[in-house]
Amino acid sequence: MAQTKKIALYMVIVFVLYTIITSPDRAADLVQIGFEGISSAAKGVGAFMTALVS
Repeated sequence: MAQTKKIALYMVIVFVLYTIITSPDRAADLVQIGFEGISSAAKGVGAFMTALVS
């Protein structure tokens, strides 16, 4: 089982590197979208916590 996880992790890393090398503009767009999603989620949690305290 551990060997399977290790192989899957290596495959994901190779895929990410391949994507970055072959299409850096698209990879940058995906990273930006990911960070915007994380930021939006953090703002939502902050608003929720503020509403609980108020």
